[in-house]
Amino acid sequence: MAEEEAKRGSGTLAVHAGTDGAQPHGTVALGIFRTSTYTFRDTAELCAHMTGERPRMEYGRYGNPTQAAAEAKLAALDGAQHALLFGSGMAAVTTTLLAMLRQGQHIVLTDDCYRRTRQFCVQILSRLGIEHSIVPTTAEAVAAALRPETRVVLTESPTNPYLRVADLPAIASVLRGHPAKLVVDSTFATPINQRPLSQGADLVIHSATKYLGGHNDILAGVVSGGPIVEAIRDLQAILGGIVDPETAWLLVRGLKTLPLRIAAQNATAQRLAERLEADPRVARVYYPGLPTHGTHEVARRLMSGYGGVISMELRADLAGTSRFIDATRIPQIAPSLGGPETLIEQVALMSYFELTTEEREALGIRDSLVRLAVGLEDAEDLERDLVAALDAIGPAHR
Repeated sequence: MAEEEAKRGSGTLAVHAGTDGAQPHGTVALGIFRTSTYTFRDTAELCAHMTGERPRMEYGRYGNPTQAAAEAKLAALDGAQHALLFGSGMAAVTTTLLAMLRQGQHIVLTDDCYRRTRQFCVQILSRLGIEHSIVPTTAEAVAAALRPETRVVLTESPTNPYLRVADLPAIASVLRGHPAKLVVDSTFATPINQRPLSQGADLVIHSATKYLGGHNDILAGVVSGGPIVEAIRDLQAILGGIVDPETAWLLVRGLKTLPLRIAAQNATAQRLAERLEADPRVARVYYPGLPTHGTHEVARRLMSGYGGVISMELRADLAGTSRFIDATRIPQIAPSLGGPETLIEQVALMSYFELTTEEREALGIRDSLVRLAVGLEDAEDLERDLVAALDAIGPAHR
């Protein structure tokens, strides 16, 4: 089956992988197995499970049939041997890093990683005697930061909020012969726009809360890769950051339309990025699909689509940027992304509210920075709404 799946396109995999076959009672849709524990017919069956002769489900913290189907679908989409679901994207990140690192070792982070991931490494891993280096998202910077005790290089691609695309094959090449593993947070790309495992990554992580679930109604995370995923599963069974069967079922349902949703969001985001870049009230647009983006050429080489997130800096101060946000009618003010609804945020206030303007700028976050997570509304309606909202900060003059 694995060889057959390798020949299938992402649309077919999204619909059929992990759930293609006879379901109980002949249902088309996958069932939700609401159970915390599983019975054994007799002691012989129990012993066969314990010895690995006939492994099966035993207890809800160690697995669930609905979860297993979702994991099989995710592994197929990522081109991985294994996938492991978690109760959130951060649970996937933290459990993976705890499984891969121990006292006296070292992790290299690229500098545009998700702020909560950075906080975990800086504040929590450091308490455990695990050192870190934070470097620019380049192969040269990663190579310069490597130590004999480095065991993980963690990058995000595209990054949040500036959507920098990491040159994964180049980073993987500097790790050749080194014990460090390359872990990529590919939440913004999804398996539809990029497959990091085929470009040199050892593990790929997604916040399935975002595009994979696709409807702003679940919290989940996933790590995909080779045999190391099963070692992470062992730690998950201890730490307990599991996903419930209802969430796994909603994820499976969301994944069936993933390629269609991503294609629509890619197209709308490209159109809006080009229109916003042409508006004189917008100082700069960050979108990998624009030739003006600093990593556009890397994105062209590694990605099949540029994603549904646009960041931009307005020609406005903190208050003027807030007026623009409040003047939009279709986007909703919220911190997430990847669902049918377009979401918008003023990054300085949504994620860095407690800091002063000067402190934010020291981190590279300007008061005028806006992140737009494009949904599934008509592109014409979104464009008209955004242009009208720009009037809140002044007329367009060239």
